[in-house]
Amino acid sequence: MDIKPNIVYEDNHVIVVAKPHNIPVQEDESKDKDLLTIIKDYIKVRDNKPGNVFLGLVHRLDRPTGGVMVFAKTSKSASRLSAELKNKELKKHYLCIVNGTPQIKENSLKTYLKKDEKNNVVKIVPMSESGAKEAVLNYKVIATKNNLSLIKIELITGRSHQIRVQMSKQLNMPIYGDFKYGDDKHKSNLALWSYELKFVHPTTKQNMRFVVAPDYNNSIFKLFEKEIEEIINK
Repeated sequence: MDIKPNIVYEDNHVIVVAKPHNIPVQEDESKDKDLLTIIKDYIKVRDNKPGNVFLGLVHRLDRPTGGVMVFAKTSKSASRLSAELKNKELKKHYLCIVNGTPQIKENSLKTYLKKDEKNNVVKIVPMSESGAKEAVLNYKVIATKNNLSLIKIELITGRSHQIRVQMSKQLNMPIYGDFKYGDDKHKSNLALWSYELKFVHPTTKQNMRFVVAPDYNNSIFKLFEKEIEEIINK
């Protein structure tokens, strides 16, 4: 039990955790320790469970992205939460810091994306192109300092690398620390954080809301700590 997950909430049906930056959600070709395995191993040791621990993966975050996630502890919960995700009832809000200042302070972005699986890169493509998937988000500029902007994002569709591509290619303002999509100035963790998650509990049917602030230590998020805390504490 070398890595302990940051558990935000847990009951018999779901477990909500804060995913650190740069840990894959599930095993990938790197074979680095992934969050799904970390949580399973933790529960197995903590609860002295024989055999395999069931843990349903409901949604994902890109490896460089951190923030709040929910996992299902039963197959029924997994099925119900997956249905919420499909029906856009599971709500996710993000904070990111971009290079520059958008002229339009609040807007919706819509485009079509396609992933190059071989090179792990996502591109904007015509709607008519085979494999193109619609990508939609709403954004609002919260504050600007030192030619950097803190932006709050409501993700409508959850495409791979979506926020990163739309910030870089549609706003022409790559996210701080995102070398892959255009920021070659800042060698840093990706300044993208899933701070809020809302869903209906799969069993009790209660409205659940979880809010987690990013780690400000040695992070560009420290620059906007006051503004982020105001959002977090609303």
